[in-house]
Order: sequence, then C-alpha cells, then structure tokens
Amino acid sequence: MTVGTVNISLADSLSAMSGALFGEPVAAQIHLILVEIRLPRILLAILVGAVLASTGAVMQGLFRNPLADPSLIGVSSGASVGASLMIVVAGGFVETGALMGLSLVAVGAFVGGFAATLLVYRLATSDIGTSVTTMLLAGIAIGALAGALNSLFSYFADNDMLRQISLWQMGNLSGANWPKVSMMALVAVLLFSAFPRDSRALNALLLGESEARHLGIDVQRVKRRLIILTALGVGLTVALAGMVGFVGLIVPHVVRLLIGPDHRWLIPASAVAGALLLVVADSLARIVLVPAELPTGILTALLGAPFFIALLLQQRREL
Repeated sequence: MTVGTVNISLADSLSAMSGALFGEPVAAQIHLILVEIRLPRILLAILVGAVLASTGAVMQGLFRNPLADPSLIGVSSGASVGASLMIVVAGGFVETGALMGLSLVAVGAFVGGFAATLLVYRLATSDIGTSVTTMLLAGIAIGALAGALNSLFSYFADNDMLRQISLWQMGNLSGANWPKVSMMALVAVLLFSAFPRDSRALNALLLGESEARHLGIDVQRVKRRLIILTALGVGLTVALAGMVGFVGLIVPHVVRLLIGPDHRWLIPASAVAGALLLVVADSLARIVLVPAELPTGILTALLGAPFFIALLLQQRREL
C-alpha cells in the first residue's frame, strides 16, 4: 500500500484505511490513491495469483506432469485471439464499450478462452472418454492456430491497435477496480470451494487412470469438472489482467518440491504462494521504472524463467 509513484507513509496508509472502514475524514488525494487505486490492485493481484497457481496445480495433477500449465488446454491462446479480435474490430470503442463492468477486450478475451477450451475438450473426447494426451496435442494445435490468427490481426492493425495488443499480451494489473475485484472474488470462491472436493481424485489419478477407476473415481466426470473450472478461472484472470505468465507453472512446481504431491495441501499452498508472488511482482513493477510502470507479466517472466531453468538444471544434476 505504501509503494508506488506517490510515496505514502505507513501511518498515513493505516489512517486512510481506518477512515475508509469507520467513516472518518481522510484527505481526498490519499483516499483516491489508496482506496480506489492501490487496494483494488493488490486484492486483484492476490486473487489472480491464487487462481493461476491453484489451477496450475490442478492441471499438473490432471496431466500427471509437474511441468504442465493451465495454458495447455488452450484457454490463454483463445483469450489472446479474442482480445486481439476485439481491439482490431471494435477500434476505439474497446474501453468505452462495456458489459458488466468489463471492457470489450476483457469480454472478448473471456469468450475466446472459454471457446478454445471447449474446442480442445471436444477434440480430445470420444465415446471411450477424454484422452489427456490428445487434449495436450489439441491444445498445442489450438495454440499454433491462435498464434497465426494473432499475427493476422496484427497485420491489419494500425499503430495504436498494435500497441494495445502488445500491452494486453504483456499482462498488467493497472486497470484494477472494485467491480473487477468483486467478479474475480466470486470465481475464486467457487474454485476454492470446488477444488478440495477433487483433491483425493487427483491423488488417485497420479497412479494412473485405470488405477483411479479401480479406486472408485469417476475419471471422466472429474476431468470434465476440473477442465471447466480451470477454463472459467484462467479465462477470467486473462480477461482482467492479460497474459501473466509462469505463475501457474512455477508456483505449484516449487510448492510440490517443498511439501510433496498431496493435492489436499498442494492446492491451497499453491494458492497462497501464487498470491504472494504476484503481489510482490506487481509491487516491484510499480517502482522499478518510476514514474512509469513495468507490465506485471514481464516481471513474472523475468523472475520465473531463470528460476525455472535453475530448477531444471538442479533436477538434471540429481539424475
């Protein structure tokens, strides 16, 4: 709360928060900065980080691969296409036009991400069930198609549109407000109440699908429910904050190394760690280039990629 372009002391921050809670008078500028700008941004960072990390842990359990990522089911690729399409087609109306407090870019990103996930799921589902391997391959194919479509939209975009597309794809929390926080909080509550019920099923899936079936797990229903919930959560985070990379990949991987693969503890621990990581990254993004702000997605990639490489090198030495 105290860091940013405008320096506000801890005492003033506490006084402003107390005033906001108990109706005490607070300086208008401080109230605007803390209550209307910084606090929604911090809360949105907490919720986005928690959702991305927890869905990453779920996808790694579902794919039985500790290097899996929520984007494997196509949600990020589809969201990118939806956002780029709205920027190019809607032009100058992307911020003024809105639906339920979301800009047209956010609406397009959410619809695109959800549609891509449904397409991947349909491609991977047959009469005998849903193949995780086919889903992975379908996700890669949809990602390649999305990259081609984004290049096509960029080709037809003018300079202003190109800048909007690139900034959105970098990931940023600067547009946080209370309606976005409320929307993200509702989805987060839904996910965090649903995921624990499937923790034992995910533990069983670590043994293999046939073993999980022998243990009484309805594998097909669990897959469908987790994929829909992940698409909902990640689709909304991408719509509200853009492409914030590495949180869903790095955080659950590191937490698994620290506490083990039991999803009863892995999912909530990943959510807490993801929230902490994104709050720290966004706070640094606000002060690294003062008075300008660095997009949060760039900072998470700069922090996450070297750390991930170090983990891979450590595992290779252990082998």
